[in-house]
Amino acid sequence: MSALVVIPTYQEAENVVDVLERVRAAVPEASVLVVDDGSPDGTADLAAEAAGRLGQVDVLRRTAKTGLGPSYRAGFAWGLERGHDVLVEMDADLSHDPEVLPELVGAVTSGRADLAIGSRYVPGGSVPGWPTHRRLLSQWGNRYVGFMLRMPVRDATAGFRAYRREIIERIGLEQVRADGYGFQIEMAYEVHKAGGRIVELPICFRDRIRGVSKMSPNIVVEALWLVTRWGTRDRVRRLGRRRPARG
Repeated sequence: MSALVVIPTYQEAENVVDVLERVRAAVPEASVLVVDDGSPDGTADLAAEAAGRLGQVDVLRRTAKTGLGPSYRAGFAWGLERGHDVLVEMDADLSHDPEVLPELVGAVTSGRADLAIGSRYVPGGSVPGWPTHRRLLSQWGNRYVGFMLRMPVRDATAGFRAYRREIIERIGLEQVRADGYGFQIEMAYEVHKAGGRIVELPICFRDRIRGVSKMSPNIVVEALWLVTRWGTRDRVRRLGRRRPARG
């Protein structure tokens, strides 16, 4: 099965060549797509130069920073058009270890999963160096997601994952609207509602060493608001279906 690793970038000049080299070494049979949101630091040019040396690397240049969700939607659409069977998400800052890629892709190609998630919060997963308050905030945020959406996923906000082509086609990329953490949660939720098999594999998540994080409190607040809205909406719909018709 043909796999495509989609890597969204914005101002990742310090990391992009390193991550591309490590991805190509970990999964030499896979293709790679860098989706760059108009980085002013030359990220896209560096990726294009590396592509000529590494092979099987393409660069999709976008004109403006529009967020994680639009970047992944564009990258997935690119991959679907070119017939890839497995579509992988990962960050460009090396917080996701490329050596885990064979496990994620393998979980999909073997038929075990429609969505394989690299999870921090299953046995064997870890977040070394995180202070207690940050780890608890992330864990309890994910528990809230599971409770509100009735979804048995421990790390729904994780951005290191692999999808089977058919499950993305079933849910429809055009139906997924959220960005940031919200995009990751919404994709997992749509896979769950569509009856897809979700498997979580343990990973060690390490903070970036070079560059500046794009995460902000607003992204977290937006994601929690979306989860609350989705969960409430679906509870109301289920309640409406259970009520007997009058007459």
